[in-house]
This record gives sequence, C-alpha cells and structure tokens, in this order.
Amino acid sequence: MQSLIDTYTLNNDVKIPIVGFGTWQSADGDIAYQSVQTAIDAGYRHIDTATAYGNEVSVGKAINDSDVDRHDIFLTTKLWNDDHGYEATTKALDNSLKSLDTDYVDLYLIHWPNPVEFRDNWEQINAESWQAMEEAYKAGKVRAIGVSNFRPHHLASLMKTATITPAVNQNYLNPSDMQPEVIHANEQYNILNEAYSPLGTGELLSVPLLHELGEKYGHSAAQLTLRWSLQHGFLPLPKSTHADRIQQNTDIFDFTISDSDMKAIDGLHGTTRVADDPDLVNF
Repeated sequence: MQSLIDTYTLNNDVKIPIVGFGTWQSADGDIAYQSVQTAIDAGYRHIDTATAYGNEVSVGKAINDSDVDRHDIFLTTKLWNDDHGYEATTKALDNSLKSLDTDYVDLYLIHWPNPVEFRDNWEQINAESWQAMEEAYKAGKVRAIGVSNFRPHHLASLMKTATITPAVNQNYLNPSDMQPEVIHANEQYNILNEAYSPLGTGELLSVPLLHELGEKYGHSAAQLTLRWSLQHGFLPLPKSTHADRIQQNTDIFDFTISDSDMKAIDGLHGTTRVADDPDLVNF
C-alpha cells in the first residue's frame, strides 16, 4: 500500500485501486464536477457514484474532461431501489451509461438488497436483477458486478441462483461499526469489503482517541481513520467537496498504525452511528 494507484485484485482478476473517491451528497452540477476533477488531479483513479446520488452526468463529464484516459479510471455506479427486476435493471444500467457518457462501467452494484417496494419478494427480484447484471458483465457493459448493504442472509439468498459471485460488497464500515458478520461472510465468498462513509460522515472526526492517535503518528484524525481502513484490508471511499481535504485524504501511505493502536480503534464500536438495517430502511 504505497499510493492511490495500488490495487486489490477482485475475484474475477480485475484490478481495483485501493482507495476510491466517494460522491454521495455531492450535488449535481459544478460541485460534483469540480470535486471529481480535483480528486483526479490529486491522484485518485477510482470514482464512486450511484443513480440515487443524482450526479452521474457531472461525474461522467468530469472524468471525460480530465487529462486522464477513461481506461485508467475505475468507475462505479449502482442500481437504485426503484429499478430492481430483470427488465428494469437492464434499462437502468443503460441509462447510467448514457448519463455517465461511457460505454462501460468498471463496477455495477445493487445498492440495497431489500427495498420497501419489493419487500414481499426481495429474493426473487434480486435474482432477476442479478441475472441482468450477469448478462451485462458478459456483454462487456461492466467489468465487475457486486452488491452494497448486503448482510449474510442477503448474500446467501443471491448465491442460490447466481452463476457469478459478487466481486464487491460495499457497506457502512468504519471504527463505529465494523459489521464483523458482514466482513466474515464476504471473506467466505472472496468478496472485497468496500467501506462507504469511512469517516462516519465526518462524525468520527470528533472522537478524542482518533485525534490523540493522529497526533501520535503526525497525521489528522481523518488520515488515521483511512489508514486504519486500509490496514484492515478494506477499500475506503472518502468523500469531500473541499479541495484541501480531498488532497489531505491522499496522505495516508507514509505511516503504519501499530497492532495495539489498531485494537484501540477497533474498540470504538457505537461511538457514533451504526449501519442502517437494510431490511428495515423505508426506501
């Protein structure tokens, strides 16, 4: 782990940069466009968006307007809850490709496993969406497919009919909620743990221990927490719209957190919020 362009290898042998730039809550238009351009200029080569974020057009334009070749950018987007099912998933992916102005995405994820609209038959609907995604993968529209916010029972259900194992499971992972049962299930299937909100949507930055340990290592609480994520083998997706913080979040490769300090950070469970239960969310 020496730089932003170092990679993990997914279970289909696709390489994915070990840190991604998140765009959740980055408003479409100039804010999303400028933040992605700033991230690319800072060295990020992994950009994460979603249909639900409403900023695919601006994210795609920022990538296409950059000096970096599209094939050197790892781009993720996600299937939103309204679009589950075979035909709807196929259409949703095509719409995302159009919005992003690209022929393919590197990773396509089912955003949530159990939307309110499909709560009575979520298993069948997920299987149908996954079939459409497998076909898109085979057609070259996506280089890898995966899931987000899936708990072990959601993964087990999907695997009953899947012919391709998810490459990634993107979850709320940070010192306040490591979701050990999810991490264990992902490891059993050789699925990469991606961490959205690795800083707890900023709430973890007020935790005294993270500031104390940050000072010990000569780094900020944010840098320390991102380093903690990497040392656990997670792939963190920090998000910011501020140029200075976007740059600062890249400075996480010149120190190593000791085993004892890693355990101390692990002990922060529940310090801020924990992950939403995907079977109870109201969307």
